[in-house]
Amino acid sequence: MLIGILETGRPPEELKIAYGSYADMFKRLLGEADNQFEFRVYAVLDEQLPSSPHECEAWLVTGSRHGVYENLPWMLKLQDFIRAVWQAERPMIGICFGHQVIAAALGGRVEKSTKGWGVGLQEYTIKQPQAWMGEQYHFTLNAMHQDQVVELPAKAEVFASSEFCEYAGLVYGGRILTFQGHPEFSTDFEEDLLKLRRGTVIPTLIADQALSDLEQAEVKPEAHSGEWMAKFLKQATGV
Repeated sequence: MLIGILETGRPPEELKIAYGSYADMFKRLLGEADNQFEFRVYAVLDEQLPSSPHECEAWLVTGSRHGVYENLPWMLKLQDFIRAVWQAERPMIGICFGHQVIAAALGGRVEKSTKGWGVGLQEYTIKQPQAWMGEQYHFTLNAMHQDQVVELPAKAEVFASSEFCEYAGLVYGGRILTFQGHPEFSTDFEEDLLKLRRGTVIPTLIADQALSDLEQAEVKPEAHSGEWMAKFLKQATGV
């Protein structure tokens, strides 16, 4: 299966040598789940978009430091492409910014949350069990966001939620899957990103609490998230 990775953001330069790009992280995550996947990366934030939703068998929208409500030209083009993917009935996965921009493209609303930053380990409750998840009622992912989906598109159903983030996991007709959290972020990357943004982007107290939680946590970020995404894509494409 050829997966088109729509790159909407890049890690800080200080972390790229050790961890690679966000596209690299998804290649590792999904490649470990299924070695038959192939990938093609489109630098959407540089206005490099696919010419057709049929160029790849499935699509994935990465995270970004940007907010959907900035309405930059590449974001508007991306939303047009997301709607084209939906019309073409191609499967798609969205992560963090990807989760948000897909919701916005299909009629939802995203804004900077009054709840502030959601960082570090975040636990989510499964509201609607999904076949590709197996029997599970909770899961934990690393998170790094201040924006949230606040109004759902008509097509979206909530499968995962938390007290902090009501619309943390969405599915759209079995063809689109989105997470507010970051399945692709390892604990090491999350820690280094928090340290880098501590006291600048993220308030010191919030960053310190998240770092402490990561250090002391008995529960690790969901180890099966790559397998979930792989199963979803195969189910959606009938493979």
